[in-house]
Amino acid sequence: MKKNEIVFHSPTYGLVTLDELSERIKSFVSFDEDQAYRLVVGTDSQVKESGGVDFVTAIVVHKKGKGGIYFWRRVVKHQRYALRQRMYEEAIYSLETAETILNLFEKDGITKYNVEIHVDIGPSGETKDMIAEIVGMIRGSGYIVKTKPNSYGASKVADRHT
Repeated sequence: MKKNEIVFHSPTYGLVTLDELSERIKSFVSFDEDQAYRLVVGTDSQVKESGGVDFVTAIVVHKKGKGGIYFWRRVVKHQRYALRQRMYEEAIYSLETAETILNLFEKDGITKYNVEIHVDIGPSGETKDMIAEIVGMIRGSGYIVKTKPNSYGASKVADRHT
């Protein structure tokens, strides 16, 4: 791996570069091409005692009814965020990651996968007032969006690593 190269962690494959991640996903879905797959990107964040914020973005390849694989990446920002800023930053990390994955796939001639963006906001709690605007931003970018309680990519998978 090169210095400053984007890498993801995988419980199955260890550290992988973007190109390796693309190959792992293609290999996973090629075993059973007739199966329905869901490609999910979600980001969660956690405020650290130091005042910084730990952002974790997860990429989940879910073979419906039969499990899946996932990859995750951490970015730590050493600044303070208001809750609204943090939720927008989570959405932006997910959108950027989805674009990166789709561009990698397109480069390899794969165009059949839609990506769902999972956001860690929902109808209860402090984030309920942000649902319409963040969902609108993601839909306006051309993606399917899921919120709590259906946003497992962010609220379960990414959350596990924050």
